[in-house]
Amino acid sequence: MAWFRRSKENIAPATAKKEMPDGMWTKCDKCDEIIHKMELEQHMYTCPKCDRHFRIGSKEYFKILFDDGTFKEYDHKMRSVDPLKFKDTKRYRERIPDAIKKTGLYDAVRWGTGKMNERNVVIACMDFAFIGGSMGSVVGEKIGRAIDRGWKTKTPVIIVSSSGGARMMEGAYSLMQMAKTSAKLARLGDAGIPFISILTDPTTGGVTASYSMLGDVNLAEPGALIGFAGPRVIKQTIGKDLPPGFQRSEFLLEHGFVDMIVHRKEMKGTVSTLLSLMTQ
Repeated sequence: MAWFRRSKENIAPATAKKEMPDGMWTKCDKCDEIIHKMELEQHMYTCPKCDRHFRIGSKEYFKILFDDGTFKEYDHKMRSVDPLKFKDTKRYRERIPDAIKKTGLYDAVRWGTGKMNERNVVIACMDFAFIGGSMGSVVGEKIGRAIDRGWKTKTPVIIVSSSGGARMMEGAYSLMQMAKTSAKLARLGDAGIPFISILTDPTTGGVTASYSMLGDVNLAEPGALIGFAGPRVIKQTIGKDLPPGFQRSEFLLEHGFVDMIVHRKEMKGTVSTLLSLMTQ
């Protein structure tokens, strides 16, 4: 008896693998949802399933806050030097160009002017990708210049913080930026010019201990880690377990350290409304 035999495979096996372009998909660390890059951008880099806020940089935040085509950046190529000839696992003078090459940034903050819902504003935004968003002399100087611009032109100032704290490679030079930026904000306050601080994940160390908590209104993104020392260090120091959600935005709101928690999709509208109320 003759049996029918297929001469070739006309139907592709179900197990055939499809090529997947690198960087097109992202996994949410909170709910394990797999999200396409375009969908993530449409949701302003928040998870469409659980609302987790992904870390973003100044480029993305400027796009969210500024009206299209109005952003003008200042001091773009200002970069740090190595006054202390610092060396840990790598020389600081080598770490700086490596970070510039890796991120395309010149330091951990960018600032500029533009319009938000047709209102003139000055915005400075930190980039955690650049040496952990650490605050060195350039960060302090650029933040200071942004505040000065607001003071001279009587324009509201907005600072978006994301930082691991002071930059240890610059030692006391880094710590001096806390006093400098705080003093400039005090002058801004005396002039009655609004300053709104936006705290994102994470905002810690010397940045929290200076300008990020000095806003006329302090806003925080949901679930952001905000504090001076990290939870692990505090737990080791006091030898006790910490409350659930310690140092997260929701915990800080409950204890009066921030004024509002605002979803990223609502941030521009909320800030614009606050500025309207503050400048009546």
